[in-house]
Amino acid sequence: MIRRMLALSPAVFISLSLVEIAPVRADDVKLPPTIAMTAYDTGTAGFNITVGVGKMMKDKYGTDVRVLPAGNDVARLAPLRAKRAAVSAMGVGTYFAQEGMFEFGAKEWGPQPLQVLLSSVDCNGISLGVAADTGVKEVKDLKGKRIGFVVGSPALNQNALAVIAFGGLTKDDVKIVEFASFGAMWKGLLNNDTDAAIAATITGPAKEAETSPRGLIWPPLPKSDKAGWERVRKVGSYFFPQVATCGAGISPQKPVELGNYPYPIYVAYASQAPDLVYSITKAMIDGYDAYKDSAPGAPGLGADRQTKNWVVPVHPAAVKALKEAGHWTAEQETYNNGLYKRQEVLASAWAEYNKGNPPADEKAFLDGWMKARAAGLAKANMPNGFE
Repeated sequence: MIRRMLALSPAVFISLSLVEIAPVRADDVKLPPTIAMTAYDTGTAGFNITVGVGKMMKDKYGTDVRVLPAGNDVARLAPLRAKRAAVSAMGVGTYFAQEGMFEFGAKEWGPQPLQVLLSSVDCNGISLGVAADTGVKEVKDLKGKRIGFVVGSPALNQNALAVIAFGGLTKDDVKIVEFASFGAMWKGLLNNDTDAAIAATITGPAKEAETSPRGLIWPPLPKSDKAGWERVRKVGSYFFPQVATCGAGISPQKPVELGNYPYPIYVAYASQAPDLVYSITKAMIDGYDAYKDSAPGAPGLGADRQTKNWVVPVHPAAVKALKEAGHWTAEQETYNNGLYKRQEVLASAWAEYNKGNPPADEKAFLDGWMKARAAGLAKANMPNGFE
């Protein structure tokens, strides 16, 4: 099963050179000739934005950015862990990986010390797109409908469960249909293999679905429904209400109240070379005007639009770049230091758990880790986050 989850797009298996000789320079940005970044599938918002960032880096610094599409969170992080890529344009799977949850609770993974460079919150929302021919109007109408899941992508799957929770539904109230990747899931919606799929409203596949014979709607999650939002946050604490004004079938004239969180979230491992993280972050800050209009969602990467005090820490080298840009505060510094500490606590709990001869069976191993994780966080007086 793990081998299947690690399956990547064939593009990933090309020969990669993350850092080569003779870096190019522009001011105090020092970038290697080639940088590899992973992202969601071709055509998604994260992929398209990263292509725009890559063009800016090529034009401004002479650096080639290889964008490697991967169908799930595990596949996106595997090249980073293997040092075949520097950065990943992730979603909220960043948080699940940090916490060692879901697929990242497997013995091969555990809590991952991922840290943020920059992230985007723009005019879009993140929710379930539903085929219009289903007759669904509200989230509660999804009862008994087919919901797309992606194998090895807990972010997408947990998001879908968080959205249906708004309507008082759980996994038992719908029919789960599994797909190998995000792209395959949305093809499944087009082909009538599923009725709903999670995505950012600005993603390419959603636009394709909107113009297809099935059509597409986004059932609203009104902020005024406090009970609905309380249910959402119990399943996806990282969501917040937002009025979406862009995306498939959405405009300033036809807004929809949905949920959102930062996406894409550009992350690197804590161990990544600080000079490289700093240079990538500074290049994205300084080159913002060159790529902000390259794809929907890109404007949200502005240094002045960064989400403050989220659930994953900002990398120290990225903090340096944000400070220099005038967009970092003492309050953020304190909060961010607390998140570094959380990663240390999780790493310690994982190490202790594995010293104790944990069970070989995958489910038993995960169950044991969930208990050890909860105990470690409680001892440090830190919230579990997954009650």
